[in-house]
Amino acid sequence: MKLSLSILNCNLAKLEEELNPLYKNLDYLHMDVMDGNFVPNISFGADLIKSLRPYTSVPFDTHLMINNPEKYIESFAKAGSDYITFHLEATNKPKELIDLIHKFNVKAGISIKPKTNVSELDSLLPYLDLVLIMSVEPGFGGQKFMDNAIDKLKYLKDKQKDYHYLISVDGGINGDTINLVNKYTDLVVSGSFITKAINKNEAIEIIKNA
Repeated sequence: MKLSLSILNCNLAKLEEELNPLYKNLDYLHMDVMDGNFVPNISFGADLIKSLRPYTSVPFDTHLMINNPEKYIESFAKAGSDYITFHLEATNKPKELIDLIHKFNVKAGISIKPKTNVSELDSLLPYLDLVLIMSVEPGFGGQKFMDNAIDKLKYLKDKQKDYHYLISVDGGINGDTINLVNKYTDLVVSGSFITKAINKNEAIEIIKNA
């Protein structure tokens, strides 16, 4: 199991201090970018990602929970993102956005909210490097896992043999819920379960060894 650690609930004033002991056990860092419009919360932008990039070679998995994502692809690509994931619900031209991300030599991902039908992604699957299923309503960390994500993950797993995308899930992933999704995912995003743990590296191993 690959793990992408969400930094959303980290102490941003001591971010490098908090992350440095964890890098050796991480596969990705998940950057939750929120604009206060697409979701009811504001987090951080490309400048934070750029400032963190020199300190680690861990791939950056940037998740844009923003309106008009096409306006910001270039800045997040140049900041050091290895993956850029946008929301299907945030654009009317998802294929053009995928192509734009690839233009900057960055891998392209797409995400859907819990109420969006996963079959709406069918025509885009051949072009994607990652599909991210939200198992909570996006916007805040520490929410409870929503079971309707499981069927979406199964659906993507059944189709995956014909394509090359990674299947990812984000929201409410902990030592218990990981066992509901581990058969159908390549990459899980976890935040507060790890960042609030007394032994963070032990929490990481619980997820990765599920």
